[in-house]
Amino acid sequence: MRVKRRKSCGVRTATDAPTRNVSNSPELGPLWVKLAGAGVRPTRQRLELAEILFGQGERHFTAEMVYAEARSLRYPPSLGTVYNTLNQFVQSGLLREIAFYDSKLWYDTNTGPHSHYYWEDTDELSDIPIEHIPQLNVPAPPGAKVTAVDVIVRVRSDEAHGECPMARFEQFLK
Repeated sequence: MRVKRRKSCGVRTATDAPTRNVSNSPELGPLWVKLAGAGVRPTRQRLELAEILFGQGERHFTAEMVYAEARSLRYPPSLGTVYNTLNQFVQSGLLREIAFYDSKLWYDTNTGPHSHYYWEDTDELSDIPIEHIPQLNVPAPPGAKVTAVDVIVRVRSDEAHGECPMARFEQFLK
């Protein structure tokens, strides 16, 4: 018995859609170009998460923070999808992963070498200005080489000051 197929009524299917070569064409959007340039297939969900991550400049976040922001999307991703996407972005060099010894993973859109303050009382991460970072020359053990030196300075607001520690930090940077 032969099965009749209905016409598609103008809806394109994967088999009749034109093939698209991965290019870095600016008409495709900067996030599409960023993902494709890093070897990441720019799917709808990845592009939506990339907008959340990279659309606000350099920032620090956890997967749970991204998940909370993504819940406002028309088709919000699951927490597992957020974790998988963040891991893929780390593997492709789009994000930097920052692991604390208390098992909390943070992510940073600034992938270059730099150090961080971790604000214990507000659970925030911020960059330490480069002029305040000492030059560390740490020798590698025999048979190894140093690939990076990550410095995280844990800070807590001074009880004597009543204002927000991040507000004081912003003044400190000026």
